[in-house]
Amino acid sequence: MIILPVLPLRDVVVYPYMVVPLFVGREKSIETLEKALADNTQILLVTQKTATENEPTSKDIYDVGTISSILQLLKLPDGTIKLLVEGKERAKINNFIINDNEFKAEVNSLSTINKIDETEVEVFSRSIISQFEEYIKYNKKVAKELLNSLSNIDDPGRLADTIAAHMTIKIDAKQKILEIVELPERLEHIINLIDSEIDLLQVEKRVRKRVKSQMDKSQRDYYLHEQIKAIQNELGEVDEEETPNEIDELSQKIEAVGMSKEAKDKAFAELKKLKMMSPMSSEATVVRNYIDVLLEVPWKKRSRISRDLVKAEKILDSDHYGLEKVKERIVEYLAVQQRVKKMKGPILCLVGPPGVGKTSLGKSIANATNRKFVRMSLGGVRDEAEIRGHRRTYIGSMPGKIIRNLSKVEVRNPLFLLDEIDKMSMDFRGDPSSALLEVLDPEQNNTFNDHYMDVDYDLSDVMFVATANSLNIPAPLLDRMEVIHLSGYTEDEKLNISKTYLLEKQLKNNGLKESELSISDGAIRDIIRFYTREAGVRNLERELAKISRKVIRQILQASKKVSVSSKNLNKYLGVQRFRYGRAKESDQIGQVTGLAWTQVGGDLLTIEAAKMAGKGKFSYTGQLGDVMQESIQAAMSVVRGRSQSLGIETDFYQKYDLHIHVPEGATPKDGPSAGISMCTAIVSVLTNIPVRSDVAMTGEITLRGEVLPIGGLKEKLLAALRGGISMVLIPHENQRDLEEIPDKIKKNIKIHPVRWIEEVLEIALQHMPIPQKEDMIFDSNVKNAIGIEENHRIQTH
Repeated sequence: MIILPVLPLRDVVVYPYMVVPLFVGREKSIETLEKALADNTQILLVTQKTATENEPTSKDIYDVGTISSILQLLKLPDGTIKLLVEGKERAKINNFIINDNEFKAEVNSLSTINKIDETEVEVFSRSIISQFEEYIKYNKKVAKELLNSLSNIDDPGRLADTIAAHMTIKIDAKQKILEIVELPERLEHIINLIDSEIDLLQVEKRVRKRVKSQMDKSQRDYYLHEQIKAIQNELGEVDEEETPNEIDELSQKIEAVGMSKEAKDKAFAELKKLKMMSPMSSEATVVRNYIDVLLEVPWKKRSRISRDLVKAEKILDSDHYGLEKVKERIVEYLAVQQRVKKMKGPILCLVGPPGVGKTSLGKSIANATNRKFVRMSLGGVRDEAEIRGHRRTYIGSMPGKIIRNLSKVEVRNPLFLLDEIDKMSMDFRGDPSSALLEVLDPEQNNTFNDHYMDVDYDLSDVMFVATANSLNIPAPLLDRMEVIHLSGYTEDEKLNISKTYLLEKQLKNNGLKESELSISDGAIRDIIRFYTREAGVRNLERELAKISRKVIRQILQASKKVSVSSKNLNKYLGVQRFRYGRAKESDQIGQVTGLAWTQVGGDLLTIEAAKMAGKGKFSYTGQLGDVMQESIQAAMSVVRGRSQSLGIETDFYQKYDLHIHVPEGATPKDGPSAGISMCTAIVSVLTNIPVRSDVAMTGEITLRGEVLPIGGLKEKLLAALRGGISMVLIPHENQRDLEEIPDKIKKNIKIHPVRWIEEVLEIALQHMPIPQKEDMIFDSNVKNAIGIEENHRIQTH
């Protein structure tokens, strides 16, 4: 038994007869080496059980090591020692001697105890060399030149240890070989170990060959990408411990985002697929995008709805002048919200001409209810996928606009403004209006299914507000909405809006101060009357912007302040574009002022009739639709049926050609509401009685001469007010609609409800026609009969 200094080694096992270079950096190990070199003694090289242990104890090292001699010792500049040692023999530690500065042990030399069978050892030696030669074919890390060295080794023990030292096996396997003292047993163990390593290397080679044949460009890019990451980790450019696991991060997000059970199951199923894919493959990108969409959709986050009725009324009143019915409906909704915890979002449809504030009203509703505002323009949308999204099988697929906008605002209860819902159309890609049925139906939209997401999403918290210029909307879609009509503004309302909102906005947009420009009320009224003819205020705002631009130029050149009045208005806006006050014009025979409804508001419609000698030809022009042409024919039948009482010759339809014309022939016109206007024009031209120019009329005519109700009464009355009409004839059944007409209109226009055509003619014509007497009708019929008989005699002779 001898006492030797002990040098613990990391990740290396030293065998006898091996010459090994070692690097020693631990202070305790350096002191042990220096003392051993000074005493000219050997050292015991023992392998640590755990390589990461910096201060190993007796429990952290194996008890079998190699007695070695120090061949060379070199101190390096960084304080470490480069050591060249040679293994001599195996030794077992009996007892450790640990001091503060030394690590020694009592060791016994290990040698073969049993008698060696020379023949058996010879067989093992030959077998181990042939097996190791086979092993080298598969393991490219071992140099082939080693076989030449092995053939020159005569000692079987040295041969076994040399082969064990050059095998790429784990440290515990190498340590086990070191601990086998008996030579035959050691040789047999190494042979078995080589056989198992050869089997593993063969499998690895087959797998590597198969993987290599299957590896495409994306996999190769991934492999290179991973190599770059590994190199960066080695260089310290990326701290691997601080780089989060992307899959785990996605899993945590899926748990935290608050998805429905169906969506969560779907997300985890897709995440499981993503784990099995190469991150660089195109399919992985599709799956990752899908998971990202599911994570971006707001599943539970919502904004707090304001239910303060007083505050809401103030916001609505400050943003918009008038529109009392709409404001009342919004306040009613908020009042119900105070009592009911969960209410399905209402679907309001604001219908009215352009420029009356439908879109801006949507923003005001969002402000009043404290909802986030989303505007979704539907004008010209033809593809159903714009609403429901594309299926994931298509390249470049994405969710529909509903889901994308919800992801953008990040709350599940915004206000969605579906702008221009009447401008949608359809083609081979589907019908988007039908796709909106599910979105706008309160009974269905809690399970809205976007084709891309393919899971149900609850839209019942969303408040939908649609806008349209007309009710030209598919009936099933219209049935799901509560329609609120927004009519045009009166002159006084436009004046108030100009002074309160528009002028201030244009001053700010054009960099003008309030002290630099003043526009009188008279000038604004003249702009409304002579430069714009519209239901809304959009053109009015343009004219104010035009004045502001000219004024700013004038101020920069000379003036300090500019005042615009009715007298100098044409200096800024040019000549007047429209005539105002048609009642001042003279009465005309065969010319009637009708009232028409258009998508941009009401308008005056002039209807002309002319009589010429002829053979009863009846024509009508002015791009008239089928319904309006039928109204003309009905009016003609009414006149023929009442010819006697109207003082018209009963055979006028045989003696005269009649021509009905509606000016502005380039504009298509249709509808039944001009029936009484057509009838009045025909009576006027046949009786030569002028029609009063200050009277306008609207109403459908029946063959019995009854006046039927019409729509768009408010717009038509506003058009009459703009045109300076003093009296309007309306159907008697429309009298109930007068309750919703502003008092300003009813004060400035005299409104006459009429039920029969006789009432219309009595008011519209300068005087009623004188009925024909019975004997005059008889004489006329006799003359016609004599004429027919004379013609017959001439033909027979």
